[in-house]
Amino acid sequence: MLSKLFLATANPSKIREISAALGDLALEIQTPADFEEFEMPTENGETFEKNAEIKAQFWLRKTGLPVLADDSGILVEALPDELGVQTVRFGAGANATDAEWLDYFLARMEGAQTRRAKFISVLALARPSEPTKFFRGEVEGEILTEAAAPLLPRIPLSSVFLADGATEVFAAMTTEEKSKFSHRGRAVKQLKMFLKKTPQIFKSQVSIYK
Repeated sequence: MLSKLFLATANPSKIREISAALGDLALEIQTPADFEEFEMPTENGETFEKNAEIKAQFWLRKTGLPVLADDSGILVEALPDELGVQTVRFGAGANATDAEWLDYFLARMEGAQTRRAKFISVLALARPSEPTKFFRGEVEGEILTEAAAPLLPRIPLSSVFLADGATEVFAAMTTEEKSKFSHRGRAVKQLKMFLKKTPQIFKSQVSIYK
């Protein structure tokens, strides 16, 4: 029987990426979409780690399963202190379409003397009666002046960010290619190393998942 891991995100692109990266492990991935109705907790932390922990602990209380949560964002040199943990809520707002969000962002970047940026992803693994475990991935690169690939749902920046050493933006890469270059891919790699060394975290699972 497969061990269960609850992935605490409703973002379809993140679900696809993380599920694919963990595909070689004997895991059954569940998400908030498996609930008939669900709500997401308020992310009011001042760090990626805190926001990831808020989501992980929220769903741990609901499911009783090991929970993996991601919080990620971008730091842009030309827009200091404007994005980071506020990336989703930046500018056009969390309710904007992906195209509207990206149009606003690129307009703010017009005339910038530097287009350097850094993507950060923090994964939080929450387990019953255990402290939250964190895995952090970072990647630096450049912001392009226009989208170089079709926008992916809920991650429009992946169409304009060119990581150092890469020849394509994230949105143009296959899942396997992106896992090698991306901030989330680097965080997941650390997670997998931990899971392979600590298989007992999935033993004796008692789920209250409905």
